[in-house]
Amino acid sequence: MIDHAHDLVSVRGATERLLTAAATLDNASVTESSRLPGWSRGHVLAHLSRNADALVNVLRGQPMYASAKARDADIERDAPRPLDVQLADLRDSAERFQDVGAAPADWSRTVELRNGVTDSASRVPFRRWVEVELHHVDLGIGYELEDLPEDFVQREITFLAERFRGHPGVPSLLLVEDDGRRIPTGGPGDMALVVTGGRADLLGWLAGRRDGSALTVHDGTLPSLPPL
Repeated sequence: MIDHAHDLVSVRGATERLLTAAATLDNASVTESSRLPGWSRGHVLAHLSRNADALVNVLRGQPMYASAKARDADIERDAPRPLDVQLADLRDSAERFQDVGAAPADWSRTVELRNGVTDSASRVPFRRWVEVELHHVDLGIGYELEDLPEDFVQREITFLAERFRGHPGVPSLLLVEDDGRRIPTGGPGDMALVVTGGRADLLGWLAGRRDGSALTVHDGTLPSLPPL
């Protein structure tokens, strides 16, 4: 069962970890490349701030972004800002998200995100948690997939497996974690391709952060996954 209150607390903790780590940077390092192609660290920080505001819109029943073009333009506009401005914006936008999350609401209602995607309002805090944790890794400042909270990693693997389940572009897969947990995903098929590995490597592959070379594929080849 999804516990949005628990996830809001987890989002706050993840945000504080990110802010503390990012505060060790300087203006020059913010302009350097992140691990995301074409994005500087400033782009990542700007995206996190604007994503918090976008999820506030979602919880208020408004469009997540005015448009895809406006979303991209806002990130490009905010990416070159100095570090102190980036951190203040990230903290302020995170507080706005927490304030909306603390307000009385029907958390069982359905909300709309980008590109017509819908979900339960109760899962929005987890979605924000995903943004903060994975983009902290994307900054490339010493926080790795192996450093992510264990409960987060398990939930995100399950969440991504659900997203790829039934996908026509993904073969039938059985993910087997190093502790034996088995998670089916991919399209239909009588013979699932078995992929085994550690949680960090499985998450990295599913989330497009690692190429999967550390995983073991039994009697087959690791498929390419479509963009999230």
